[in-house]
Amino acid sequence: QLFTIARYMEHRGYPMRAYKLATLAMAHLNLSYNQDTHPAINDVLWACALSHSLGKNELAAIIPLVVKSVKCATVLSDILRRCTLTTPGMVGLHGRRNSVKLMSLDKAPLRQLLDATIGAYINTTHSRLTHISPRHYSEFIEFLSKARETFLMAHDGHIQFTQFIDNLKQIYKGKKKLMMLVRERFG
Repeated sequence: QLFTIARYMEHRGYPMRAYKLATLAMAHLNLSYNQDTHPAINDVLWACALSHSLGKNELAAIIPLVVKSVKCATVLSDILRRCTLTTPGMVGLHGRRNSVKLMSLDKAPLRQLLDATIGAYINTTHSRLTHISPRHYSEFIEFLSKARETFLMAHDGHIQFTQFIDNLKQIYKGKKKLMMLVRERFG
């Protein structure tokens, strides 16, 4: 309900009030690893977009709340991608990006979001692998492809992803068909 009120406040032309309500709502939210269809996802994306449009300080303040409240890897990676596409506070400017400096993924606040997203992909992967059936193998490989895209956003992401895949092959070597598919796709 707080998200609904916050959206109304933004609609009425009070973006800072909307932002304050959105941060309050975010503090009371809990999205776990497997809740990638939760109804509050659009509210979380909206709150991040709002804070992003207000500026770097607002974005920096909401990201720790997002990291604490959202554990779903696909949602976190979506937020991360949206935050890296444009500069905070500059969303409404007529596409003049040549003089605008984008935020670095190696510095706060996006570094914290990137680390949380990678951690969520790792935890979700292990969770999915404990009860996976052969009919879900192709869906799992696609999930790993999305994970790789996120890993590669990190400075040493290629190395991290390679170590992650090697670790999976070692831990889940009993799932021979699945690990064969992983080797075919990721080496």
